[in-house]
Amino acid sequence: MATARVFPPIERQTPGAAASMTNVGKNYGTVEALKNFNLEVRSGELTAVLGPNGAGKTTAIRLLLGLARPTAGRVSVFGGDPAARSTHSRVGAMLQIGRVPETLRVGEHLDLFSSYYADPLPISEILAIAGIGDLRHRKFANLSGGQKQRVLFAFAICGNPDLLFLDEPTAGLDVEARHLLWGEIRQLLRRGKTVVLTTHHLEEADALAHRVVVIHRGVVIAEGTPAEIKARTAGKKIRCQTQLSPEMISNLPGVMEVHEDRGAIVIHTREAERVLRTLLPLDPELSGLEISGAGLEEAFLMLTREKAN
Repeated sequence: MATARVFPPIERQTPGAAASMTNVGKNYGTVEALKNFNLEVRSGELTAVLGPNGAGKTTAIRLLLGLARPTAGRVSVFGGDPAARSTHSRVGAMLQIGRVPETLRVGEHLDLFSSYYADPLPISEILAIAGIGDLRHRKFANLSGGQKQRVLFAFAICGNPDLLFLDEPTAGLDVEARHLLWGEIRQLLRRGKTVVLTTHHLEEADALAHRVVVIHRGVVIAEGTPAEIKARTAGKKIRCQTQLSPEMISNLPGVMEVHEDRGAIVIHTREAERVLRTLLPLDPELSGLEISGAGLEEAFLMLTREKAN
């Protein structure tokens, strides 16, 4: 795999909104996909949009790309209409939709995509940023799933976009390839680019995002930095092996949630010390004790479960 080009850090763009959605509603017949929806995508930052399937993420991205119109409210990209040609020239997207002709070679695809833009990046630079220089002469049909993902990423950056939408960009990638792509996304941010990321890999949002927006049933239920989201909702995680039943533990003071995982009990709590002081006398044989800060995944699950109840 070719080594991605390393760009020197540059000053971030002046803070402001690259895109925004204000009091947006979007209906499909009688179904409300978005309700009084508000979102700000800040210039020079990566905004992660998270939510369970059917939450409204795809609808929000389609509106920002100008692929659909809101039923109510206003959508703005670079201060203008998302569907305008002048807006499209500054936007790139990697989406999990559509099909790519598989008989063309990677270089032929890049030539075609680059022709859509007035001032595209040089093909050699696209190949370097995406780390696919060794794939240039290979047919798309002969690539692995992970290689195809990296080529789709290359398509998205052909036009040297100021705003880049990445929908599940690391789907199908192994751990090493995923971290390589994370590095390439960080390089784009250092160049002053703005990124909107949707992902089911919560550790990905935790590692990359400046801001996280959590959507549930068409509304924003939480937003802030990953640290703010975790601090407000997640508390700590206790993992141990115990003879006590999950039902008994769930009734202890300070316990928020309990589940079994590969022979161990995992307890979510904002009061780890209090829970441990209660647990140890009840089960002196308790073993395999681990305490850690709960991550963004736990925070996400708790937020969406609270809204579901």
